[in-house]
Amino acid sequence: MTNQLKTVKIMNVNFINATKDIFLKNHIYPSLMNEHKQFIVTANPEIVMKTRENEQYEQAVQSADYVVPDGAGILIAAKYMKLPLQERIAGYDLMLDLLEFANEKRLSCFFLGAKEEVNEKAVLEVEKRFPNINIAGRHHGFFKLDDQELVEKVQNANADIVFVALGLPRQELWIARHSVRFQKGIFMGVGGSLDVLAGEVNRAPEIWIKLNLEWLYRLLKQPFRVKRILKVFEFMVRIMFRKS
Repeated sequence: MTNQLKTVKIMNVNFINATKDIFLKNHIYPSLMNEHKQFIVTANPEIVMKTRENEQYEQAVQSADYVVPDGAGILIAAKYMKLPLQERIAGYDLMLDLLEFANEKRLSCFFLGAKEEVNEKAVLEVEKRFPNINIAGRHHGFFKLDDQELVEKVQNANADIVFVALGLPRQELWIARHSVRFQKGIFMGVGGSLDVLAGEVNRAPEIWIKLNLEWLYRLLKQPFRVKRILKVFEFMVRIMFRKS
C-alpha cells in the first residue's frame, strides 16, 4: 500500500484503520485535487475469502492503495483479534461522499458497470441530485475484462473518478489490470451501488445499518444471497480458529 494510514491485517488483507471523514479529508480529497491516481477497494468478508481462493484476485486487492472495511464481519474480526478498527466504511456511503465532493468541485465521473438500463437510471439520478458533476461517460458491465476499446473509452474520458460496478472479482481485476493506462483518477469498485442509486434495490433502513445487520436485511430481501452469507460464516470460523 502506498499511504501513511495505519492498517490492520486480516488474513492477507491490510485494512485502513481510520474514520471515513479522516480518510476522505486527509487522503482522497487531496488526491482528487492534485490529480493523483488511487485505487480503493471496499472489502467485506466475502472479498477477503475470495482472495484466498483466487491468487490473481489476491494480487489485485493487494495492489490497491487503500482497502476500507466495508462489512460488520470485518469489524467483528478485528475486535476479536484485539486489533479494533475505528469504524465501518460502507462502500455506498463512500460513493455518495465522493459524488458530493465532485459536485462541489465540479469534477468529472465515469460510471462503469451494471445492466444498461440500471446504469442509465443511475446516471440520470446523479444528474438530478448532483447537477454540477460532469458526466465523463458511462458503460454497462457486460464486456470482457480485456476489451481494449472499452479501456480506451474510459481512458479518453479522462474522468476524475471512475466508479466500477462489476461485482467481485471482476471490478477489482479490471482496475488492477488497466489502471496503468491512466494518469489520474480515483478508481473504486462499488458492487451493487449503482442498483441502489438507480432505485432498483433498496438499502437497509438506518436502524438495521446502525445495528450492523444490513447483511441480514439483504438476505431477507434477496434469499439467493445465502451462499454469500455462508462465506461470511466461514470467514468468522477461520478468524476464531486462526486458520489462514
